[in-house]
Amino acid sequence: MTSSHLQNIEAFIAPLLRTLEALTSVARHLHPIGYSHLLRDAGLSGDELRTALAMPPWPEPYSALRPVLDAGASYALAAVDGLIEAAGPPEDITQAWRALRYFPRALETLYPLAGILPQLNRYFLDASHRDDADLTRRLMKQPAQDDTGVICFGDDTARDAVWVYVPESYDAAAPHPVVLALHGGSGNGRAFLWSWVRAARTRGAIVVAPSSIGQTWAIQGRDPDSPRLAQILRFVQQRWTIDATRILLTGMSDGGTFTYTSGLATGAPFTHLAPVVAAFHPMLTAMVDSERIHGLPLHILHGDKDWMFPRQMAEDAAKHFTAAGANVTYCPVADLSHTYGADLSTKILDWLLA
Repeated sequence: MTSSHLQNIEAFIAPLLRTLEALTSVARHLHPIGYSHLLRDAGLSGDELRTALAMPPWPEPYSALRPVLDAGASYALAAVDGLIEAAGPPEDITQAWRALRYFPRALETLYPLAGILPQLNRYFLDASHRDDADLTRRLMKQPAQDDTGVICFGDDTARDAVWVYVPESYDAAAPHPVVLALHGGSGNGRAFLWSWVRAARTRGAIVVAPSSIGQTWAIQGRDPDSPRLAQILRFVQQRWTIDATRILLTGMSDGGTFTYTSGLATGAPFTHLAPVVAAFHPMLTAMVDSERIHGLPLHILHGDKDWMFPRQMAEDAAKHFTAAGANVTYCPVADLSHTYGADLSTKILDWLLA
């Protein structure tokens, strides 16, 4: 690869990665109050990406990279433009949430290049591990394996599709922790998976991201979701080598509330639970089988700035579950509102593996 070709690739990827990091910051800190200030502080602008997308075509063999980079950058630019437009006036936070739906599509599009381009290889790792030369070298050299990487089981446009990430470093001779990650209300597993890929790729965990059968999880009334989660887990256990002592159910918002209701049920197959920015009612502890709750590792993560479910809910949950005999870790996050970010997946996975 000549120096001019390296410069062309760097001239495209550098602004793309800056934009992705800015989108990460906005998604992680999104709040109805101070939205315009958040965009300004993140340095969000589409100008750099528009310049990159206007670059002339590259010669072979580098030309094969451009369609993927162009598609990923276009998704990122759509997110940026939508977020800026939502700043108004008047500010439209609902439009901002809609715009952020393009962000995981950008990550999904770009990920196949993580094993080819060193810049993307490092981007899809936890920030604290990007300078780990041994890790980045192993992942760049990792040969493609069947049943590793990002896999969709089912029609990728259908709600009943199940999205799975299996680390490319997967070794069938070693047991791997597995995370079932549940999206929030009106979300889907395809998008929520990307909140977990960095942490899982860095630490060698398998992540499973299904979608709820309805628009959200069966928090009330009939529950068709729990039997489906158990069925999905059985499939995963049959296909890959799973650490039976580290099977985590986690989720954010409605997914976190369902982590309580489904994960605490008698006979639930999960060894650890980690609800994030979830609603809680003391009745949950009153209905739980004492054998199920006794000693159960429970990681409760909540934001001090949560505008939907106040922090008191999480504090009450920690108190009630501790009194009921669970092994509770309560983790308040000062700068977290009612959102989710990859740094939270890192916190949870480090707790699971401790």
